[in-house]
Amino acid sequence: MNRHLSPLHKKNLASSFGQLKETWSPKIAGQINDMQIKLAKFAGEFAWRFHRSGDELFLVHKGRLLMKFRDRDEIIEQGEFIVVPHGVEHCPVALDDVCEVVLLEPGTSMDAGTAHDLEG
Repeated sequence: MNRHLSPLHKKNLASSFGQLKETWSPKIAGQINDMQIKLAKFAGEFAWRFHRSGDELFLVHKGRLLMKFRDRDEIIEQGEFIVVPHGVEHCPVALDDVCEVVLLEPGTSMDAGTAHDLEG
């Protein structure tokens, strides 16, 4: 089927992150096939976790993120990203007061956040 008109509109990251009030509560900003684009504000340290299926991408929009793994730590600076394969234990830590992160993960993830589409 060929659809010539797109129902989708551009998103502004600064505006979308401005809508987020809570930390560690990802909101769905968009979807690509079966993958969800989520935005989240991180503050402090989260719990150790792993995903049984589906890899996860963390892209730092603002701030710095420490990603702890059982064998090493990685610092992800603003404008950088890291992919965490499924099954790998990891613990995200915001190194600044608040770290703004774009997440890309399967829509079937058990850690799906809330099904709230961000405006703008």
